[in-house]
Amino acid sequence: MSPIAAHAARDRLRIAIQKSGRLAEPARSLLAACGLSWRESRDKLFCYGESLPVDLLLVRDDDIPGLIADGVCDLGVVGRNELNEQAGERAANGLPQAYCELRPLGFGGCRLMLAVPDEWDWQGPAQLQGRRIATSYPSILAAWLREQGIEAGVVELSGSVEIAPKLGTADLICDLVSSGATLRANLLKPVETLLESEAVLAGPVREFDDARAGLMAMLLRRMDGVLARRDSKLLMFRAERDAVDALARLLPEADPLTALPGGEDGPLSLQTMCHGAVTWQLLEELERAGARGLMVLGVERALE
Repeated sequence: MSPIAAHAARDRLRIAIQKSGRLAEPARSLLAACGLSWRESRDKLFCYGESLPVDLLLVRDDDIPGLIADGVCDLGVVGRNELNEQAGERAANGLPQAYCELRPLGFGGCRLMLAVPDEWDWQGPAQLQGRRIATSYPSILAAWLREQGIEAGVVELSGSVEIAPKLGTADLICDLVSSGATLRANLLKPVETLLESEAVLAGPVREFDDARAGLMAMLLRRMDGVLARRDSKLLMFRAERDAVDALARLLPEADPLTALPGGEDGPLSLQTMCHGAVTWQLLEELERAGARGLMVLGVERALE
């Protein structure tokens, strides 16, 4: 696609997400919670937005940064590790930054870590001097080595990085770690974290100057509402006026208590948004402090 076609004015927003993989379903669920729905194409590579003019491209995770840079899509849900790696590649090739992280999304968490053979007595990064490190993230690793003042060989592999020490192609590895089970199975142990990664919403550095600007602002507002309330609960109860201060002290992770209209005489009807765990123990403590008719409700979506 030519640059002119890629950056032409459009009245629909286009979002790229993984077609399959660990970020695919959570990304769809998040966007659906923002009020989006689609009609999927026969080849299952494109979803036409029905509730709003917001379409989906279903692609490989490592294609998403390039699609944003080329203007083929406007936003993307991608791992921070992939976004940063390709940003490093662009910088190394003298290309300007074309995309940035807009929002962390709170799923797909993992860490890019150095892992060494179990028998190593790890003393710190100085041990890496002159070593060979296998990785699928050479740009991130090279930048980290420069920061540490370490000269080491970077062995770029596209997959099965964890077997490189066994094969003798590297002394240690730099790879994504979630549970650590793969490392343990290959007699490796994690020792240094280079990057805390998760799924992020990525977008172009330049701002839209057409209808997409309004669509993006609306989507971000809805997404912020979904993400902020993902683990929130609405707590409702009745209490006498002289118990309100004590009850509020039991809810340090909640919004200020709000009295509902009515009930000028007698107990107040109160509610608050709780952002921490609402446990049975907390409910029992509230009851002992004077709360009655306690009710906990899930929050699907909210706007500030």
